[in-house]
Order: sequence, then C-alpha cells, then structure tokens
Amino acid sequence: MTALDLTRADWRTSTRSSGNGNCVEVATVDGRVAVRDSKDRGGPVLVFSSATWAAFVTGVDAVRPG
Repeated sequence: MTALDLTRADWRTSTRSSGNGNCVEVATVDGRVAVRDSKDRGGPVLVFSSATWAAFVTGVDAVRPG
C-alpha cells in the first residue's frame, strides 16, 4: 500500500465529543479513512479502508447503550 498524503486532510471530531481534547479525529482521504489522537496531532495515524471503517462504526453502534 502506498503512503497516504495527509497534508490536505480535513480532520474532524465527533459531534458527540465533549470538547476536552480526549478524542480521536477522522479524515477521509483518497477513499480511505485516517484516524489520529487529537492530543497528538503530529503523532501516528491509523488508516483503514472505507469498508473496514464502516464495519467498525456499525459494530460500535450495535453495542452502544440507547
């Protein structure tokens, strides 16, 4: 897999974030989803395919309390 150019990434946090900086940021770039720690924006980034990210979100929704 080739390196992903994140210089144009439009990072965003969840609307459910409490705004205290203890969350992750997500960006969609070239059809993939990048995730980073909001406290360490220059740190490592995890990159997932769109299908893998969608499966993760579906799984989280399934176990999240009402």
